[in-house]
Amino acid sequence: MTDWATAALVGVAGLAAGTINAVVGSGTLITFPVLLALGVPPVTANVTNTIGLVPGSFSGSWSYRRELAGQRERLIRLGSASLLGGIAGALLLLVLPAGVFRAVVPVLIILALGLVLMQPWLARKLAADQHAVSAAGPVLWGAVLLTGVYGGYFGAAQGVLLIAIMGILLDADLQRVNALKNVLAGLVNGVAGVIFIALAKPDWTYVAIIAVGSAIGGQLGGQIGRRLSPVVLRGIIVVVGVAALVKFLLG
Repeated sequence: MTDWATAALVGVAGLAAGTINAVVGSGTLITFPVLLALGVPPVTANVTNTIGLVPGSFSGSWSYRRELAGQRERLIRLGSASLLGGIAGALLLLVLPAGVFRAVVPVLIILALGLVLMQPWLARKLAADQHAVSAAGPVLWGAVLLTGVYGGYFGAAQGVLLIAIMGILLDADLQRVNALKNVLAGLVNGVAGVIFIALAKPDWTYVAIIAVGSAIGGQLGGQIGRRLSPVVLRGIIVVVGVAALVKFLLG
């Protein structure tokens, strides 16, 4: 491929990843394989991809700013969990064998899909159980923390996991949950990106191309996702999650 063709391919992948991340997540499943196909080593591709998608995460968050109104306390509380998790996950990527977390990714995706499908029923059950309501806060913080660890390490389907967890444990409609997911995923990617810049060696050319594409895609995704009903959005989440699962299983 020529340099221009390569740049175009990476740019389109970044655009698609930014769009799908704003709507649901799993954009890494687009950009990461493209970088691997272009001969970028796996760890370098992961680092490059994480840094490049940061502008897309914050672009998607900005496009959902209307749905973030009134969620400042949630953002501060859950954002602390995402930041700590992202730091831990990024450091784990640099010290652990590459296959450690990948072994549990299919299990996490299956669990997330099940939670998404059962979310309306589980949310009603939790709302009716006062003991469950009182315990939901610490459980939610811990679950967001663990998702942040996973997101800092690899990140594919991080958005699906966050939506599944918060959709059940938060009293909020799916669009507001999605807006919150964009910010939390952005925090994880951002803090992991800072660590990778300091301690790893990303491919800065690909970082720049993915960053531009994902930033544009974040705006497109916000426009698309906001128009979707909860049922349609839940269906898209399941489809993306199944695609992510198939990708990992077929490898």
